[in-house]
Amino acid sequence: MSEIRLHIDGAEVTAQEGMTVLRAAKEAGIRIPTLCHHEMLEPYGGCRICTVEIESRGRTSLVAACLYPVEQGLLVRTRSEKVDKIRKVLVEFLLSHAPDSPILDELAREYGADPSRFRRESSFCLLCGLCVRYCAEIKKKNAVGFVENGGKRIISFVPEIAIKECWNCKECFPLCPTSYLQAAYFLTEGLSLSTDAVWKE
Repeated sequence: MSEIRLHIDGAEVTAQEGMTVLRAAKEAGIRIPTLCHHEMLEPYGGCRICTVEIESRGRTSLVAACLYPVEQGLLVRTRSEKVDKIRKVLVEFLLSHAPDSPILDELAREYGADPSRFRRESSFCLLCGLCVRYCAEIKKKNAVGFVENGGKRIISFVPEIAIKECWNCKECFPLCPTSYLQAAYFLTEGLSLSTDAVWKE
């Protein structure tokens, strides 16, 4: 595997061929914010919070650092006017779905995001897919998944699998950036207990 030399925020960074810009930056101690990324899971590129500005062969573009592979001589800017503007708008949009998320609050302060810019449609879910991907890739259970498409897309437990697998697992809970999954799970559990009580009467 050949060695790649690139520059991130002006610092020369050495990476291995096949690494992503995000991993190269992290190993060099340079922070790039993420929401849908997890070291144990395949790169997803869903939230785009990790957007960075790159310059390669005289061309400048914006890419998702979690997906973009390192290149020899690549110039990466993790903060620029364009990058900050994109992250600010993304955070403002995500806050309309999860207004109480501590991670989003922190990002809103960092990028000067206005939490009231978009109309609130609180679902408490960012559709980052961490729970879905963890259950599929690590646990190989597929007990939670995406339902519907486009603007109607939500995350839901698959009842016939979840009832066997989730009660003693819950390993995906700490991954959720908004705690939505815990809320959904305990709501489901509460409804299940209520249903049991009704049947016993």
